Amino acid sequence: MNRRHFVQSSVAAAVACALPYGRLFAVDQAATQAAGGIPAVTGSGKAIVIEQAAVKELKAALRGSLLLSGDPGYEEARRVLNRSIDMRPALVVQPTGVADVRNAVSFARERSLLTAVKCGGHSFGGKSTCNGGIQIDLSRMRGVRVDPAARVAYVEGGSLLGEIDHECMSHGLVTTAGTVSHTGVGGLTLGGGFGRLARRFGLAIDNLKGVDIVTADGQLHHADADEHPDIYWGVRGGGGNFGVVTSFEFSLHPMQREVIGGDLVFPFDRARELLAFYGEYSSKAPRELYTDVILMAPPGGAPGMIILSLCYSGPAADAERALEPVRKLGNPMAGAIRTMDYTAIQRMHDNTDPRNLGTYLKSGFIGDFRPGMVDAILAGFQGHPERSSMLFFQHGGGAIGEVRAEATAFPHRYTKHNLLTLVSWPLERDRTPHVTYLRGLWGSLESYTHGYYMNEVADEAQSVVDENYQGNIGRMRQIKKAWDPDNLFRLNANVEPA
Repeated sequence: MNRRHFVQSSVAAAVACALPYGRLFAVDQAATQAAGGIPAVTGSGKAIVIEQAAVKELKAALRGSLLLSGDPGYEEARRVLNRSIDMRPALVVQPTGVADVRNAVSFARERSLLTAVKCGGHSFGGKSTCNGGIQIDLSRMRGVRVDPAARVAYVEGGSLLGEIDHECMSHGLVTTAGTVSHTGVGGLTLGGGFGRLARRFGLAIDNLKGVDIVTADGQLHHADADEHPDIYWGVRGGGGNFGVVTSFEFSLHPMQREVIGGDLVFPFDRARELLAFYGEYSSKAPRELYTDVILMAPPGGAPGMIILSLCYSGPAADAERALEPVRKLGNPMAGAIRTMDYTAIQRMHDNTDPRNLGTYLKSGFIGDFRPGMVDAILAGFQGHPERSSMLFFQHGGGAIGEVRAEATAFPHRYTKHNLLTLVSWPLERDRTPHVTYLRGLWGSLESYTHGYYMNEVADEAQSVVDENYQGNIGRMRQIKKAWDPDNLFRLNANVEPA
């Protein structure tokens, strides 16, 4: 760096260090660049400045986009689905291929930049964006190729779940792929990967044959049962701790296109009866049946409701026997169980995710329904004029529990349900009373849970994250030390290097 660049960068660094973080990234970037560079932060939180020359060099090395504040596309790229997360990366890289990912990772490593990786942007805790770091936005790396003879899908790292369903189902094949079609494949899979077919075919990680991954040294590796088996073990439940996955290989299963399912909406005054019914019914369900129960209290004082959501993917001749107990519940206020295209049922709840709302979530795994849990739910679940409240159970068990806890980094094979509580509020309102309410509700329910889904990590302390990996944490720390010793990839359910 020449003397002029050095002096300019030093001035910019002094300005950056003097500003509170809240203002640091609201500074007009053009003015900051005029002082010699772009203000940024390292993973440890240290304020630094990235020289203009380095930014130009990175931009020249990319086929994809490099976005700075004020550039077209920057505002959308930096945001995640939870609109209460309002962070401003110093740089956004949108790779179009592996070479771009490698360049972005190397750039981040050389400067120890805080690094976020975004696929679908569904992280409730906002882990796929950041203030002052580099965001690697994989939204331009999407595509699915199916080998129907081998029953394998090759999926680019930025793809969405609906793209897997669409391409695979055209061949009469499926794999476990969540319950909302615009979820990112990377986030869902690396955390474990629940879905409507998980009870039948296992979690997404149980169908993962291999990955291509760019590790913290900027190198591309293939990892499967034979090649780099330590990474292969770690990415199956360890989230983004070990690198940026640029490609996934999934095993596929034959399945008919038509399934039977839908939502049944009942009045809230039947909540106690239906929660008790759900606890018993879901525990005895065949593995081809996936069912959730959802309590909702909309804002504005409207009556709450309880919803049974079902998907039966087994032989049509056996469907009525599986669904007969539900038929006996009587006529719902709305909804129906009917024959549906599998890709349609996978999109059924796409618009129930909050948009332009603040959101806060807490969750935990449970086995069977324990005495007292329903009482605790009904005592704590409340409506509110400003917020929407939701509590729901996501169905587990079946094939999920047939894998040993130590076989993958995901240890929660005992889970029969994932219990989630969520509140949403208008962005212009104060979040404090709504978050306080949910934390209070969760405090009355947490004792009924054991562990939680890493994809839903929000503000948990490091000790809680470590404990949640259970007996697998030691091995994960060793793998982290081998492949990311400086903890470049820390915006996740983080594993600290041994």
